[in-house]
Amino acid sequence: MRRLARIITLFTALAGLLLGLGVPAQAFPQAAFPLTSNGNRGSDVVALQHLLAAHGRPVAVDGAFGSGTRSAVVGFQQSKGLTADGVVGPATWGALAITVRQGDNGPAVTALQSLLNAKRGAGLSADGAFGPATGTAVRTFQSHAGISADGVVGPTTWQNLLWHYENINFGGSTMCAQSPDGNAGAHWATAGAVGQLEAAAATFAATGNGRLPVGDAGFEHGGDIPGHGSHEVGMDIDVWPARTDSAQCTAGRITWQSSTYDRAATRRLVQEIRAKAPGHVQLIFFNDPQLISEGLTTSYANHDNHLHIRYR
Repeated sequence: MRRLARIITLFTALAGLLLGLGVPAQAFPQAAFPLTSNGNRGSDVVALQHLLAAHGRPVAVDGAFGSGTRSAVVGFQQSKGLTADGVVGPATWGALAITVRQGDNGPAVTALQSLLNAKRGAGLSADGAFGPATGTAVRTFQSHAGISADGVVGPTTWQNLLWHYENINFGGSTMCAQSPDGNAGAHWATAGAVGQLEAAAATFAATGNGRLPVGDAGFEHGGDIPGHGSHEVGMDIDVWPARTDSAQCTAGRITWQSSTYDRAATRRLVQEIRAKAPGHVQLIFFNDPQLISEGLTTSYANHDNHLHIRYR
């Protein structure tokens, strides 16, 4: 026992020494470059498009991974001797991620600034100039991620920033936040999931059927979420069905059996969710038998009053 106690004491002292030297623990051991491909949307795609420009392959920066972006990715992969499949995974991200630091300029810095704004609310001007404000935002993020806060954006910082979840933006007129299970702050998901949902909500709102109520997604860094058996990896988001009075954000919650349930509007919502993420919607749980028969949703217990979107 005394020998074990000495080992524990030595280990504690060593850990304290490392912390004193400024060597941080990895806060996000699960951090990894995301898979991004044709049909994806969001801030990761914006960063990808800027990074392609930084490598001499400019494309429209619209946050939508379409044919133009795919062609540029394939060309870049071929130039680097990578598998030219148009899918941006760890190897492609690693080749795209240019190390930048204060004093640098260009599209790679713009990519960095756009990610810091989207995922950490940095409020930077995405001007491609790595100045003091960008340096402060980088060090703040590095401290948040538990990596060396040196202000230099190398592979580890890029990986952590691209992996980091994004908070759904409720600042516009297309969505409203709901927390029926009391999970405050559970509106985080991957950049792809957020971008695809926001695009679907914008199109749905334009149909005149009201805003989209969004329930639980996940926590900022994933993990268990009370009241759910999933929602742990940033790919699951709950939304509510539409009402005939379009008041789903202000009136009472309904089920598909309610007299105020609007099947036509809910069908349109599901269609928009799928259309804005082609190939990236794994399933939508919702127990309306008509929508199930049309192949739009899937039956699952306790999903009478909300739609559970699971993105790929």
